[in-house]
Amino acid sequence: MRKAKDKTLKFLMSLCAAVTCLLLIGLIGYLLYRGIPGINAKFLTTQTSYISDSIGILPNILNTLYLIVLVMIIVVPLGVGAAVYLTEYASNKRISNAIGFAVETLTGIPSIIFGLVGMLFFTQILGLRQGILAGSLTLIIMVLPTVISNTKESLLAVPQSYREGALALGSGKWHMVRTVVLPNAVDGIVTGCILAVGRVVGESAALLFTAGFGLKLLGFAEALQSSAASLTVALYIYASEEGKFDVAFSIAVILICITLIINLAASLVGKKVRKS
Repeated sequence: MRKAKDKTLKFLMSLCAAVTCLLLIGLIGYLLYRGIPGINAKFLTTQTSYISDSIGILPNILNTLYLIVLVMIIVVPLGVGAAVYLTEYASNKRISNAIGFAVETLTGIPSIIFGLVGMLFFTQILGLRQGILAGSLTLIIMVLPTVISNTKESLLAVPQSYREGALALGSGKWHMVRTVVLPNAVDGIVTGCILAVGRVVGESAALLFTAGFGLKLLGFAEALQSSAASLTVALYIYASEEGKFDVAFSIAVILICITLIINLAASLVGKKVRKS
């Protein structure tokens, strides 16, 4: 009886895993089928021109990369530092619980709310113009809880004996954290960064109010304070506003490729850090 039950549960779990994989393969396959025919060199290396009736997404690719770089430069030190404080230094449980509650609450807030708050605070109160800077600051608030939560869980998973051994050998608190705890928690940190990058790449609602709809090719400095649409915003514009679904599918394929490349790069960096 027990063997039959185990076999049934194993079959059901295998079936669920197979269905999940098939859904993923089907979704990606359909995107590739609809999107790849519209991808060419001109599409990737030019900007949209209504005069020549041509479509190019180079400005949107660059704007997305600008957002990723700005967000990760700021959010990684903040998120990892906050997680280290909560797990290694915070002695007041009330403060720790309050910070943890704030992090969990921020994680569950819809992105459109972040967009409205970002527009109100960064563009109206602080006087920033719609652009990459305002969009990045808004996204930092959105993805910071993700980095903190993943890093915190990874730090808590490091055995306490590692800490005690380092301290017993005469290591200081910060030296122990830097040389023993963080290297052993690098997998969780990389996971948090990958999830953060995924949300930055896939976010559109918050950027509609803060980064803008601009499809013009801009340099980094100019894009900080000028309307600049990311790939997801451009996808929304072409699909919803202009009804060009073939272009939207092509942009979706580019988004998948960028996400996979960034995830692979982050994984390789994590492996190198762990080995060192």
